Amino acid sequence: MGVQSKIRQAIKIWNTTGLPGVRARISWNKHKAAEARAYDRWLKIHGTPDERARGEMRRKIAEFRSRPLISILLPVYNVDENWLRLCVASVRDQIYENWELCIADDCSTKPHIRSVLDEYADLDPRIKVVYRAQNGHISAASNSALDLATGEFAVLLDHDDELSADALFWVANELNSFPETAMIYSDEDMIDTRGRRSEPKFKPDFSRDLLYSLNLVTHLSAYRTELMRSIGGFRVGFEGSQDYDLALRIVEHVSEHQIRHIPRILYHWRAIAGSVALSSDEKPYAHDRARAAIGEHLSRAGIGASVGATHYNLHRVKYDLAEPPSVSIVTDAMSDASLGRLIASTAYTPYDIVLLSSVPREALRNVASSKIVVSAEADRSKRLNLGAGAATGEIIIFVNGALVPHDGDWLTELVRLASQPQIGAVGGRVLSTDETVWTGGLVVGAGGGAAAAHRGFPISISGNMGRNQVIGNFSAVSEFCMAVKREDFNSVGGFDEKNLPNSFFAADLCLRLGELGRRIAMTPYAKLVHTVQAQDIEPSAGELEYLQKRWPRQMSCDPFYNPNLSKRDGTFSIEV
Repeated sequence: MGVQSKIRQAIKIWNTTGLPGVRARISWNKHKAAEARAYDRWLKIHGTPDERARGEMRRKIAEFRSRPLISILLPVYNVDENWLRLCVASVRDQIYENWELCIADDCSTKPHIRSVLDEYADLDPRIKVVYRAQNGHISAASNSALDLATGEFAVLLDHDDELSADALFWVANELNSFPETAMIYSDEDMIDTRGRRSEPKFKPDFSRDLLYSLNLVTHLSAYRTELMRSIGGFRVGFEGSQDYDLALRIVEHVSEHQIRHIPRILYHWRAIAGSVALSSDEKPYAHDRARAAIGEHLSRAGIGASVGATHYNLHRVKYDLAEPPSVSIVTDAMSDASLGRLIASTAYTPYDIVLLSSVPREALRNVASSKIVVSAEADRSKRLNLGAGAATGEIIIFVNGALVPHDGDWLTELVRLASQPQIGAVGGRVLSTDETVWTGGLVVGAGGGAAAAHRGFPISISGNMGRNQVIGNFSAVSEFCMAVKREDFNSVGGFDEKNLPNSFFAADLCLRLGELGRRIAMTPYAKLVHTVQAQDIEPSAGELEYLQKRWPRQMSCDPFYNPNLSKRDGTFSIEV
């Protein structure tokens, strides 16, 4: 970005968010610069397989029970010759050699396209080319490439991008390790015109609610070829988001355990003018089509919802509340003023309040069926269990007494998600007094226990893959602001007050809900802020030991984090 562009951006930020916004942007730019340096170090260790690594992979290939043919689908249209050659070369350099490259030229007008494609087809019998008689755009061209495919799995590739040399090896390895696999996606990064790599996307394992907020899958993506054909391949009319629409339709036909994530950088997006890799504004129509694809997907599933735009042209799903469930708010509000602000900030009905206090609150007079639960219990989990026991609402919402709403209808936002049948718990975004992130989603295993995701990040900053500003899934959320169905809460026995009296009991509850197949979600649109300086509650040695022994797999590798990210904390920093 040039100096003038930076000045214009700074003025825009100042005009919309003032000095705090400028400070947040400076902080974020420093963070991104540090991460860029960390990624450069990471690449020196993990970037390109050396001869020793290639040899290990070839030995493993020889031991595979199955060596499936993998079809790479490559639609081509008027791409620069240099990028096309680099793209095809990245396929021919694959360590795993049982592939076919299925190229569909979409009636290109540039003369070098046919000569280059014919050259490669003559050079390598694994390369197939079809020349379309008329231009049909990306969906039609991709379907023409799919028509050529004879492989068991199909990998999607854009004509100016590159695969890593080990990409197909890891796909084949995954198919050997998990034969029931129907869909695969990997981590990715960008590559510029000089071959320099940057901006890695280290993704979580399959996260349905994050998929509804952004295209989690993108590239590298691979699908069972016959499954792709059975759903009709790529849909004309969704150009620009045809891959997103494909992924949404695929997940309707498979179980989530058949969706595999390979936490490795296997795909490099070319950052050039006209590419979405360079800027999300390059193809603005694509965002509208993405939202149409999400909306149609939800409609096919029988889920009432609207889909709108949010930060950075990402997406926001609002679930319908045709029959709003009853809600009980369990809180130890510190004062009439804070309790009054909780009540005044929502138009949601019906709800009541369970106040964990021995002091009557004037604000309760205007809330029907509310009650005070007198508790001398010092242990936090036991106090909250007492409050939950007194709750009568279909959904229980725990709100820490030091919090007040920041903006928006926090209660409605929580209920929209918590009312969905497959969602077990929902966390809101809890802010410090300086309006940076305090807690919300939790990264299990980070810091040895469970750390707040994006702690210290300004709320105006996107964070890792936009996850600081969109709805997504985590292994757990904080009890500072948590919504959970009363039936689900009771079915797992509530908070574990015996083993986790004061810390980690919310993480443990969420992990138990996860065992039931429930999703844990965090919404940044339910924002509450501390009225006093927030402080962590130090866990006891017994609590930490119990959490680690009870949940060894999740503590070792949180599926909604990424093994390439540091577990020192929840800031999503690259591990080097």
